[in-house]
Amino acid sequence: MNRDQASRPPHHVHHDRDIEEIRHDAYRERAKPPGPAACPVCGAVFDKGRWHWGPRPEGAREHVCPACLRMREHQPAGHVRLEGEFFEAHRTEMLHLIRNIEERARGEHALERVMAIEQDGGCTNVTTTDIHLARHIGEALYRAYHGKLDVSYSPDEYLVRVNWSR
Repeated sequence: MNRDQASRPPHHVHHDRDIEEIRHDAYRERAKPPGPAACPVCGAVFDKGRWHWGPRPEGAREHVCPACLRMREHQPAGHVRLEGEFFEAHRTEMLHLIRNIEERARGEHALERVMAIEQDGGCTNVTTTDIHLARHIGEALYRAYHGKLDVSYSPDEYLVRVNWSR
């Protein structure tokens, strides 16, 4: 195994493009907002076919973005479960890594956000507004700390469950 292969997660991690079309996302808008729009909750702007961060275009209509809808309705697209003695011993630095990943992703993709980080017994659960962010978090933890990574996509809906442990 070469060095590049060793730095990648196991081959069983699916690529989102392979399965994206067969999954139903109730939060994906059926039609684009007419003209420019701005989310009154987070300030994201819809312009030229996508949501992004930037100044509100003149004449923009108010339209709640899909990420804010997910957050308001507590319907995450991604679930990341973190557990194990190693995680407990390195919790602070690993949560810092997760926040850095979120910050980077959110800067490029306005709809990718961490919804919550919650302790549940011996596990920590991170919920996200997008499947890509959850997968990126799992892959980054695997690259940085190794351990066991399992990524499973729901066959019927826009949902991913990522489990990392060590």
